[in-house]
Amino acid sequence: MKEPHLILGIGELLWDIVPAGGQLGGVCIDETGLASVRDDEPAAKPLPSSFPTGVVSPEEAMPIGLFGTLPKEPIAPAALPQPPPHETARVALLGGAPANYTVMAGRLGNHAAILSRIGRDHLGRLAADKLDPLPVDTSSLEIDPEHATGRVTVEFADGEPRYTIHEPAAWDFLEISDEWARLAERANAICFGSLAQRSTPSRQTVQTMAALARSSCIRVFDVNLRPPFFSAGVIQESLELATVVKMNDAELPQVLRLLGLAVDEDAAQLRRGAERLLAEFPSLQLVAVTRGNRGSLLVARDEWHDHPGFPVKVADGIGAGDAFTAALTHYMLRGAPLATLNEAGNRWGGWVASQSGAMPALPDAVRDAIAAAIEP
Repeated sequence: MKEPHLILGIGELLWDIVPAGGQLGGVCIDETGLASVRDDEPAAKPLPSSFPTGVVSPEEAMPIGLFGTLPKEPIAPAALPQPPPHETARVALLGGAPANYTVMAGRLGNHAAILSRIGRDHLGRLAADKLDPLPVDTSSLEIDPEHATGRVTVEFADGEPRYTIHEPAAWDFLEISDEWARLAERANAICFGSLAQRSTPSRQTVQTMAALARSSCIRVFDVNLRPPFFSAGVIQESLELATVVKMNDAELPQVLRLLGLAVDEDAAQLRRGAERLLAEFPSLQLVAVTRGNRGSLLVARDEWHDHPGFPVKVADGIGAGDAFTAALTHYMLRGAPLATLNEAGNRWGGWVASQSGAMPALPDAVRDAIAAAIEP
């Protein structure tokens, strides 16, 4: 039996602290700021003094890795900020791009490992506990004795999320270890983002990990422009390391301007913008541009494919882009054509958008039905 691919996700590990709105699987914060566990949330297990080292053996699996942000599935300890007077409760959602990506990559049958850093605190224990039953390898998470587990306060205005990303956090101090280096050298795919590179230590670690990957490794740069945590330097250096870049249609013109490249204003601006990135960065092989409910555009060096997307009733949209990226990576490793990559990304992204939270329960029947629709 063929081994599953190893996919890595590296970067920030965060809790998104959002107004309570019926999400399941999390912890609430009441008017006093104290945490209360929901009926559907299991009690947290004690956090070990250190996580076990090593990963699943090559005989059991090949790797895929993700560097980045980790948090987004309901939780909320006393350490979280007090809710404003007009709110009765808040919920902490575990997720973040790397965690969302690796969980989906694991659900698709890969050996998916999260490389991040959490604090020796309540949120860190909750993160480890929440991820434990999911198909993701957390054995290489680092524990920071001095800095707190990451958190983001999310407010909604006219249905659009606005983020306050608190700093410093444990994931600002990622350290490359011999174990992490060995994972990078083995990985079939690595995903890293721009947000995880806001600090010098983590930026150096992320870029070193990407540089250590073998030439056949798919290196996905997930653009995440959260002001003020990005710069032209980070974008330039990351694109030089990547073989795939994924961003949304609002981020593409921003990236082009940061790099001093021309921005078109006509209907073909996305495709031409993607082509300019391919011309500027020799290692880049694919540019993926998502457009929300309007589908996505994939541009390679010798072809391109446009997908209109699928009509879905959006629950909250959290993690949809990360599911798209994970599905894209999964089918790239299988050698699928652009049309299949686009179909897979939109089907899985649409399904996550239709659910509450970034890591909704996935019944086997749903997984099998989506897989069958992608490759009839």
